[in-house]
Amino acid sequence: MPANRAFSDALASGLLRRFGGKDRVTGLARGIVLLPNNRAVQALQEAFVRQSGGGLLLPRMVPIGDLDLGERIGGALDPIGSDTPLAPVVDPLQRQLILSRLVAAAYHAEARAIDGAEAMRLADALGRTLDQLQVEDIAPSALADEGLAGELSSHWEASLKLFRIVTEQWPVELARIGAMDVADRRNRLLRGVADRWARDGCEADFIIAAGIGSGSPAVAAFLASVAKLPQGMVVFSDLDLAMPEEEWAALGHDPKATRDHDAGDKGPIRIESHPQYHLKLLLDRMGFARAEVEEWPHRSERDSPAKRGRLVGNAFAPAAFTGKWQELPAPERSLGGITAYALATPADEAQLIALALREALESEGRTAALVTPDRNLATRVAAHLQRWGISADDSAGRPLSTTVAGTLPVQMAEAAARGFAPVELLTLLKHPLIAAGEQRTSWLKQVRELDLILRGPRPGAGLDAIRLHIEQLREDSDKAWRKDELTVLLNWWAGVDAMLQPLAAIFAAEETPIAPAIAALQQAMTVFAGDAAWRGQEGRAVADLFERLGRFAPDGPALVRTDALGTMLDAMLRTVAIRPAQGGHPRIFIWGLIEAQLQRADLMILGGLNEGSWPGLPSPDPWLAPGIRRRLGLPGLETRIGLAAHDFAGALAAKDVILTRAERDGGAPTIASRFWLRLAALSGKDMGAKAGGLASLARALDHAATRITVGQPSPVPSPEQRPQEISVTAVDRLKADPFAFYARAVLNLSALDTIDAEPTAAWRGTAVHAILQDWSQQDKHDPDKLRARAEALMRSPASHAIIRAMWQPRLLAAIDWLADHMRGLIATGRTPFLFEEEGKAQLGGVRLRGIADRVDRNSDGSLAIVDYKTGKPPSAAMVAEGFAMQLGLLGAIAEAGGFTDADERVTDFEYWSLSKAPNGDFGYVGSPFSKKYMDQSNPDNFVARARVDFIKAAERWLTGTEGFTAKLNPDYAGYTDYDQLMRLEEWYGREQRGRGDS
Repeated sequence: MPANRAFSDALASGLLRRFGGKDRVTGLARGIVLLPNNRAVQALQEAFVRQSGGGLLLPRMVPIGDLDLGERIGGALDPIGSDTPLAPVVDPLQRQLILSRLVAAAYHAEARAIDGAEAMRLADALGRTLDQLQVEDIAPSALADEGLAGELSSHWEASLKLFRIVTEQWPVELARIGAMDVADRRNRLLRGVADRWARDGCEADFIIAAGIGSGSPAVAAFLASVAKLPQGMVVFSDLDLAMPEEEWAALGHDPKATRDHDAGDKGPIRIESHPQYHLKLLLDRMGFARAEVEEWPHRSERDSPAKRGRLVGNAFAPAAFTGKWQELPAPERSLGGITAYALATPADEAQLIALALREALESEGRTAALVTPDRNLATRVAAHLQRWGISADDSAGRPLSTTVAGTLPVQMAEAAARGFAPVELLTLLKHPLIAAGEQRTSWLKQVRELDLILRGPRPGAGLDAIRLHIEQLREDSDKAWRKDELTVLLNWWAGVDAMLQPLAAIFAAEETPIAPAIAALQQAMTVFAGDAAWRGQEGRAVADLFERLGRFAPDGPALVRTDALGTMLDAMLRTVAIRPAQGGHPRIFIWGLIEAQLQRADLMILGGLNEGSWPGLPSPDPWLAPGIRRRLGLPGLETRIGLAAHDFAGALAAKDVILTRAERDGGAPTIASRFWLRLAALSGKDMGAKAGGLASLARALDHAATRITVGQPSPVPSPEQRPQEISVTAVDRLKADPFAFYARAVLNLSALDTIDAEPTAAWRGTAVHAILQDWSQQDKHDPDKLRARAEALMRSPASHAIIRAMWQPRLLAAIDWLADHMRGLIATGRTPFLFEEEGKAQLGGVRLRGIADRVDRNSDGSLAIVDYKTGKPPSAAMVAEGFAMQLGLLGAIAEAGGFTDADERVTDFEYWSLSKAPNGDFGYVGSPFSKKYMDQSNPDNFVARARVDFIKAAERWLTGTEGFTAKLNPDYAGYTDYDQLMRLEEWYGREQRGRGDS
């Protein structure tokens, strides 16, 4: 069947003509059609419906590549009556568990450490390698050849040794459970049927093997036996009969060859990445030459012109023959009917594809399909189609691990393994299936309350730490209504704690057997989500996986690490595909590469054409080195590229084709697929350079015809709305970024801390103030007791682990400096008498308030105001510019009697910083003044200047009518909490960028 033919439709049309006879209704029913997979069976059934125009009895259609071949093949291939009945296929999960146990035992025997989850991962790769050996009819005993390891590195020698140990034990395990590997069982079934037909003949009127491209020895022998039957026929998909013989021979496969071609190697070249290589391999193993293959004479209305097939053949010429492109006539290089779009991002690509699919529906009866191996792109396109109410039939499905039901056990395992840390705990408690139904609203109310109190640095590890945190907050609160809220939260948390305790007990150990861990997860899922956890297609799939995992757990590793159990579950869930029930749009399809085989729509959109996606990166074999694979005759890693190329070539041969790719992904540039680059080189055109058509429509779809520009915001609230009280710490914000002050003081908006946040400078400052407050109030500023206070804070359960590990040495060094400095001040007669004291004063028509970290009285009766800093103090330059005037404003409050009810003169303004001093020590005294700026700011005019500057600001924004302009002084507006609210990116710097109103 040439590539330009729509395989299923042309096959159905030909079978109706050949075997339908006069009785088109029942003529086909006496035949057998062998197909590669279930999807091909469905495609051929639909093609028969289209081609017949009425009712008919279909031939028996058998997918010979199906895993449950023995149960699906029907009477024609059924082994019933055989002298040696075949054992059933081993369950894939049971096989992975057994192999993981064998891998773990082999590692331990070699005194090499491995955990259960890593053993499961290696077992999965081991299973694939075993399958490849069986598919290629290579006995594991071939690995006993000592010459295989002759030139290997020590790493590969160790892997080969472990592989031999496992493969020697695996047959014993299969015999124990009375099962067979799926590849081995299929090989035996196919050989048995081939022998029976050769001996007794086949009773079917005709038997057709169609679209089967596997070149494995068993399949090749089986297809050869079909071809030799009087009523038998083998139909190849996209076998290129027009390919010059020189190029066909250059593909290289030699049934006796075991080595690839490299420098100095005179053996045959094997171009496994070529789309025709696996078909040449199949023909060679069947024992036929390409010249013995005839062209299928029947066509369908879905076929494309023959020149498209020639274009595909030329585009995929072996590298040594691509020079002929320069001599090809223009029609054979033309991309007529093929449109390419290179979009900026995957989001743009999905938008354009969805638009193209939607456009196809404007033509009556027209079908359209997206073919892509990129599941993220497929998901995006399906979501875009929903805007038009189109539910696309995504036949490839989605991994169970990405469904709502599939995420629940993984989130539970990860939360338990991490000691119910805030992020993982809240993610779990917010899961859509938990407390679903009428109680969902009340449940989420408490979860959101818990979310708020867990923001900031982590309160501590474990469930008890959360209870203690809530109790501490309730005790510290001075508001009755807040105490009541926290009491309700505490009672709710007691119930949650009780539900989580069984899970916490299992995950408290570093390692656990699989069975009790799975049982604990099942119990917790039922307690939290009830029947919703197991309902529907997704829930039943999770329940089935858990049932099998619990049943086969004794076959697996004795122990797995609890912190790896979530990852292990996610990997298992990822292997289960959830395919939607039928009922999607009848003319719009989304196909993966396997689903697209042997199918064709009127419009084929080939998306995600970037290297690493299509074709995907070959997965390396962690067990067998490439050299060993070549010596054994296993397919090279590039074989998958060849199969992907064949899929691409088949889809490219459709009548109307759109190619798409994204030029960037995640901010990084992408590399165009080698298939895309070949077409560009062949045609001599800049692929994807089109600016009009669908690309313009896609860009315009979400963009307004006229753009509304945003100017620098400057809200003007009424006098009643303007605050009449302000803190000294908010004055800088008022002057530098009035809008940020407006958002905080007028709109009452404040940023939330992140959950489980790293301790910030503000948090460290709060911790230091807590130390110094206790030292002041309880120890009466005794320098000898200060270090003990700091050490007690570091030992408390509320102390963050990062603080203890990284900040404690720096903090204690600075604390020691502070104690020494305090001793020196006491010796001079200076005594602290106020700590964390709030003062208020009426200035500029508003009330100014502030909290002084410390106020000392000098020996002459004047005051010294001290501000503790855990970081670097404000610079003298900022003070000279009229910012960072907090100490001066506190001085103004003090001189107005705001702290002591008496007017007292302030002469000293000091920053006591616990950060690193210029000499390298921790702790020093900083000053808001310097000689450079003495004219603008000095101790004598500091309070007066701070007072005048504040009154001016108050008269502008608090008692005046000026608008609160965003980023008025951007050099000093260091606050970013409200940048999004003020839509900063839409207007800031527009004039400097020369963008005008764009």
